[in-house]
Amino acid sequence: MIGIELARRGGDGIPGLKVLFITGFAAIALHAKRAEPTNDTRVLSKPFHLKDLVGEVDKILAA
Repeated sequence: MIGIELARRGGDGIPGLKVLFITGFAAIALHAKRAEPTNDTRVLSKPFHLKDLVGEVDKILAA
């Protein structure tokens, strides 16, 4: 099972589950046919600065 599939299954049991993926391969992971993220999913691509991570977490918590 890939991470996006895990997040999707988790969302089935926990409505409103918010997910942040951190990956070096975002383009590849998200374009797989079975790996379409939900609306409550965000992706942060490596490399990133700590302020970018904090900003994404803030956005997730505010939504």
